[in-house]
Amino acid sequence: MSAGTDLGRGGAPVADRSAGVRQASDRIGTHQHFRWLKGIVKWVLVLNLCDALFTLLWVRAGLAREANTLLDELVDEHAVAFVLTKLSLVSLGSWLLWQRRDRPLAVIAIFVAFTLYYLVLVYHVQYASGLLHHLFAT
Repeated sequence: MSAGTDLGRGGAPVADRSAGVRQASDRIGTHQHFRWLKGIVKWVLVLNLCDALFTLLWVRAGLAREANTLLDELVDEHAVAFVLTKLSLVSLGSWLLWQRRDRPLAVIAIFVAFTLYYLVLVYHVQYASGLLHHLFAT
């Protein structure tokens, strides 16, 4: 061992970062990363459920239409089928992305799905806030 070699736990040599060698803590796809990612996938499912319920509320009240043309007819005629279909499709997509979580594109897609559903929920809450303001302002 040379005089400039750093020793880590147990006296094992630690690779010099300047040499382009990554340490285990620098890897993408560690247990901790996947734990966080699993939480994000769970939030996608929760946000999807919230979107389905808000959509039912707005459509049944005659205040909106379902944006997804594939589900538009279902939301009008079969509320339970609409919610189950919406939850099933997003759950299937989330499961497929989770199965490929070691691939960067799948991880990006999970974050995109979370961001989009988060923005949809913000829109629903903003819409509800506007309705409540309108109801109580007069």
